[in-house]
Amino acid sequence: MIQQWMSLLGLANRARKLISGEELVVKEVRSGKAKLVILACDASPNTEKKITDKCLYYQVPIKKVENRFLLGQAIGKDARVTVAVLDEGFARKLQTLLD
Repeated sequence: MIQQWMSLLGLANRARKLISGEELVVKEVRSGKAKLVILACDASPNTEKKITDKCLYYQVPIKKVENRFLLGQAIGKDARVTVAVLDEGFARKLQTLLD
């Protein structure tokens, strides 16, 4: 069964309200455009620290999902370690689904 958050993330992706990839996510967090960051639990410790520190500093909520393959699958791409949601509405709904 496909999880609700995955289909919503796919929708956000099609609406172009999503950015994936470590560097781009950090850039969006810095610019204040990221409303929510989703990180795969199997991200490298280095990546996890970098993303978590940035999110804490810029006060961007961060949620974790099981693994990079699920995250990639949700947006119809290969494995993704982290994505940033750029839309307030999608971000709020995803936060409730990922709680």
